Amino acid sequence: MRKWIAVGLVLLAVVASTIIFQPGRALRVATGYVAHNVCSKTFVSGFDPQTVFAETIERNGIRRLRLLLRYHLDRTTKIVDASVAGLFASRAAFRDGFGCVMLLGAEQPYLLRSDVEALKASKIPPLLPEIAGPAVVEPADPALVAALDHAFEEPAAPPFRWTKAVVVARDGRVIAERYAPGVGIDTPLLGLSMTKSVVNALIGIMTQQGLISPSLPAPISEWRAASDPRHEIEIEHLLRMTTGLALDETNSGFDVASQMVYLHNDMAGFAVKARPIAPPGKRWAYSSPTAQLLARIIRDAVGGPEQTLAYAWRELFYPLGMRNVTLEFDGTGTLQGSNYMFASARDWIRFGLLYLNDGVVGGKRILHEDWVAFSAAATLDTDYGAGFWTNRSEHPFAKGRVRLGIPRDAFYASGDLGQRVVIIPSQQMVVVRLGDATDPAGDIRGLGRLVGEAIAATQK
Repeated sequence: MRKWIAVGLVLLAVVASTIIFQPGRALRVATGYVAHNVCSKTFVSGFDPQTVFAETIERNGIRRLRLLLRYHLDRTTKIVDASVAGLFASRAAFRDGFGCVMLLGAEQPYLLRSDVEALKASKIPPLLPEIAGPAVVEPADPALVAALDHAFEEPAAPPFRWTKAVVVARDGRVIAERYAPGVGIDTPLLGLSMTKSVVNALIGIMTQQGLISPSLPAPISEWRAASDPRHEIEIEHLLRMTTGLALDETNSGFDVASQMVYLHNDMAGFAVKARPIAPPGKRWAYSSPTAQLLARIIRDAVGGPEQTLAYAWRELFYPLGMRNVTLEFDGTGTLQGSNYMFASARDWIRFGLLYLNDGVVGGKRILHEDWVAFSAAATLDTDYGAGFWTNRSEHPFAKGRVRLGIPRDAFYASGDLGQRVVIIPSQQMVVVRLGDATDPAGDIRGLGRLVGEAIAATQK
């Protein structure tokens, strides 16, 4: 009885707030997030949907709705529906090889015409030397065993850590790894905002090839008029999130970033309309829409959706030996550049090694010669670089991470819920942690302990 009284009170509160504040869009963001995550993690990663749902509704901002959130998964159509007590419904559909896409309105999403399985099965040899054998690398060193034990410790009460995979590589080889039940060395895992770092890599490759340059104005047709102050926005401003546009991200459901991902077929088309609120290069604000604008620039530069997919595999994934990758696209066929790339933990290690090796793989320069230093250099007075977070900063957060055990020269790809690829040149080390941590900091303390203990174990 108490449960149903509580549900009734929550529903009453939702209805009342709907009347007063009209938060329909924010609630549709919540159901969109649930539908998309359950869809992607079920059909791409192969996880149990009920487990995915249970973990998803523990996220900050979603948790307050968990008594009312519902989902339905149809394995025949591979469509997931989610709602708040039957209201504010959202729908996501799986497309084999391309992950999931939101179904918004009557317009059908763009259907890419590419053979993804053929791309993944290509026999093109990687430039990156093999990083491990076919079996899970069990560390012999007790100190490394203890580091993995600590990384997978789970508290009895929230916030939960829900670590899915940890891999440590040193001198180009995996020296320790561990996976949660149901996860293996080939399981594609969601990188969330680490996808932004992959967009950084694609821009770095295109810069090396002379296709674009960070110092050039962003090639966005809507901004070209000389009277439009946005025509001064450069590609670097997008990479560093200093466009000065009203595209700040708060993950509240009311912010433009959240609405872009879950309420709009043409994500970049939505973001491109943002108004300027500061001169380019003068103000920093974290923003997924800037990564989506970069994704559209990539699409236009290489010739379209299919060409984007082929370019990413040919120029990035093949050279690194990344094979367990799934790229998702928005409803118009633009790469979902802000937060929906999947890759195995070892593939994320391979990605980190590209940056550890200064953009060179197998003797071939992939990234522009100063790209890694550019990406790891702090933006303005923040601890954010260009597509990566960085400890090469005087910001209090960077100094705090150093105190936790993550060295001063480290920089890292980062996604919500504690997805991390930490690159540490001074140690010739890359550390990957993937999971679903529910604390707002993404278990940064656990990451600091993991990195610190891994370093200590290799220095004995």
